[in-house]
Amino acid sequence: KIGVAKSNSEVDGGLLEHCIRDLLNRTAPRVMAVLDPVKLVITDYPEGVSETVLLENNPNDETAVTRGVTFSREIYIERGDFMIDPPPKYHRLVPGGLVRLKGAYIVKCDRFDADGGGSVTCVYCTHYPESRSGSDTSGLKVKGVIHWVSAADSVDITVNKIDYLLTPAENGVTDFADRLNKNSKTVYNNAKGEKSLAAALALAPYQFMRLSYFCRDPKLPGELVFNEIVGLKESYKIT
Repeated sequence: KIGVAKSNSEVDGGLLEHCIRDLLNRTAPRVMAVLDPVKLVITDYPEGVSETVLLENNPNDETAVTRGVTFSREIYIERGDFMIDPPPKYHRLVPGGLVRLKGAYIVKCDRFDADGGGSVTCVYCTHYPESRSGSDTSGLKVKGVIHWVSAADSVDITVNKIDYLLTPAENGVTDFADRLNKNSKTVYNNAKGEKSLAAALALAPYQFMRLSYFCRDPKLPGELVFNEIVGLKESYKIT
């Protein structure tokens, strides 16, 4: 893609990311993980009952099979997938609103709990039994689909989100020390993942659905630590 030249030249790092992303989109299995979890309780779903929903391992790989994921009364969703006062065109879960849980049911938010600082601690929903993915007869139309993990059998993981080490050279700032990105690494110590991630091999790539591409840290074989490889979409360019 970069061609061959006799003179020295520079290629934007975004091209390397594009090539990695293109490969992983075709080869990396999909899993669900929640980096900043908030518990969601489906109040009309029976306690002590669970079922298995089937999800595609990779929609771009014709040889990939489906996998079974446990669905139960209590699940975890991303904190950012529920908002009390959402901005325009926000198609995820809101008070009184509907959203589809990936591969499972449509749920409606009835109420929520929040702490003294206004941070949401738990969301309470009811579900539509006839809306299960693959056999939906509810007639409901929802725009939002969010990922989740079951509280019953999810695994605790640590996730390292990796951003550029240097910020773009702007306004004449070219010194590396002045361009260091203080937020180049963000650690999520309380993340939750599908139980299948407990058997993840070192450096084997995964797409955490709706989040990014990750692989298990080979230097910490006794821990479930996952490092970001590349984002799902192109971020800013370095110049």
